[in-house]
Amino acid sequence: MIELSWNPRKTYADRLHRAQISLALLNRRDGVLANVRFVVFMAGVALGALVWLAESITGHWLIVPIVAFMALAVYHERVIQRRDRAKAITAFYDRAMARLDGRWPGTGNKGDHLVPADHLYADDLDLFGHGSLFELLCTTRTRSGEETLAKWLCRPANAEEIAARQEAVTELRSNLDLRERLALVGGEVRAGVFPDDLVAWATRSPSLSSPVVHGIALSLSLAAIAALVGWLLASTSLLWLALVALVELGFLRWVQARLREATGAADEPMRELDVLVPALQLLEEQPFESDRLATLKLALSVEGKPASRRIAHLRRLLLWLDARRNQFFAPLAFVLLWDVHFGFAIERWRKINGEHVRQWLDAIGEMEALCALSAYAYEHPDDTFPEIVADEAIYEGVGLGHPLLPEKECMRNDVRLDTDSALLIVSGSNMSGKSTLLRTVGINAVLAYCGGPVCATSLHLTRFALGASLSTHDSIQEGTSRFYAEIKRLHHVMELTSGDLPVLFLLDEILHGTNSHDRRIGAVAVLKGLLSQGALGLVTTHDLALTEVEAMFDGRAANVHFIDHLEGDRLAFDYQMHEGVVQRSNALALMRAVGLQV
Repeated sequence: MIELSWNPRKTYADRLHRAQISLALLNRRDGVLANVRFVVFMAGVALGALVWLAESITGHWLIVPIVAFMALAVYHERVIQRRDRAKAITAFYDRAMARLDGRWPGTGNKGDHLVPADHLYADDLDLFGHGSLFELLCTTRTRSGEETLAKWLCRPANAEEIAARQEAVTELRSNLDLRERLALVGGEVRAGVFPDDLVAWATRSPSLSSPVVHGIALSLSLAAIAALVGWLLASTSLLWLALVALVELGFLRWVQARLREATGAADEPMRELDVLVPALQLLEEQPFESDRLATLKLALSVEGKPASRRIAHLRRLLLWLDARRNQFFAPLAFVLLWDVHFGFAIERWRKINGEHVRQWLDAIGEMEALCALSAYAYEHPDDTFPEIVADEAIYEGVGLGHPLLPEKECMRNDVRLDTDSALLIVSGSNMSGKSTLLRTVGINAVLAYCGGPVCATSLHLTRFALGASLSTHDSIQEGTSRFYAEIKRLHHVMELTSGDLPVLFLLDEILHGTNSHDRRIGAVAVLKGLLSQGALGLVTTHDLALTEVEAMFDGRAANVHFIDHLEGDRLAFDYQMHEGVVQRSNALALMRAVGLQV
């Protein structure tokens, strides 16, 4: 047995304990400081009253409570920041412990808004939603990160890409400090950043930049400065400044629409870009070794200048632009055409950096997705990276388990499919594990194609096009029955066989919405059609008549089954796959168990 080099539960528990102690201490300090500030404030008020009423006490004594109150305010703010950091660290490790303990379903990002329409296995394999693979994996803080992770779950990567991700995940797996720090930056990032909106703003054609407009604005500003200086020095009349201001007013009316488009549209993207700066800075300073991580880090800089500094420059431009809203500075800002010149500066920023915004968002999104997979790899040290086989179609898993099940409940099975053994017909009693086996095979393939480790002792597989029919439903809105929805899905799975990749199909209770006669004929036809196109897969059934079709596939199909047994008056399952056809059913026993008279 391999000795593990790390213990995620112990590490998480130790860090959580330290964070909880720190949080409790800082909460107490926060309360004490709040009380002390109140006392100092009231003492200042009392001293102020004495100064007002008693002529013997001078106002200089008020300096003491004022300075003390300001010093306490500064220190208190630092304590609050440290408390919030400790609270975030506590939440980070509490969620990490929840994943290890199986308490995570319903506590994280379910990714429901990221489910592609009509996807051929997302619903069937529980990739999104409550208790889904996405919810288990998703530790991302940005929309780019969660969108990247969702895309990886739904689109198998090629072998080279999978190998590059595996190398990056291996490097990141032990970097718990990086994942902790990422979790602390940009607390509102996910709520604020919409990548497509950012890219649309950054790459939009300039509305204000024009040599003519720029020249007029510069000339008017210089004329206004000259008139203002002349008036202040009493060498010219205020009339000249008023005349220049009148011309500027006409100029502003002329460029008003373009100016509003250039400056007014920048506020929201800036708030969204600004929250990315801490995350960008953190990733820019990391010393990465793997080719993929080094390439992503390189993508976060342009001509040697990191993205965080370029975004910070835009932030400064917008802060200066906002100065025009100050009621005391507004008249001078009008005379100087302040917003016009900063509108030019913002458009110059977009011209230089706009085309790189998508690159920055994609890079940080991929970094976060890799960190999410590395967290899973760290928390499951027994899981292994799969081997992607480039030759003939094969799926060979040893000790396959379902990653969404708690370790104590996760029963392991071996599954092998290849061109000689292309089909497993799975029979068994209710709740014995048939559907879970299909989902186990499929979800581990998804993890493999993401570049992450799989819940298995070992897994060798080809790049397959996955197709599943486990969770088809009827639709009142579309006027379709469950049977019709299933045969539509089977048709889509069959269409996959015309693609470049071999198909791995997972069919649960195939055609169970029709009578046994039609079901047998239809199921045999579908399975023969899939196998004739080089597909491999598993099909479950309660109809023992379907298990008799094994002989029709020239030795390329095999029957396997799951069983149950009675322990007193309770049904028990071992969730282990056995060769052959199941010999008994538990349907009547289950019906009696719930009180039905049968």
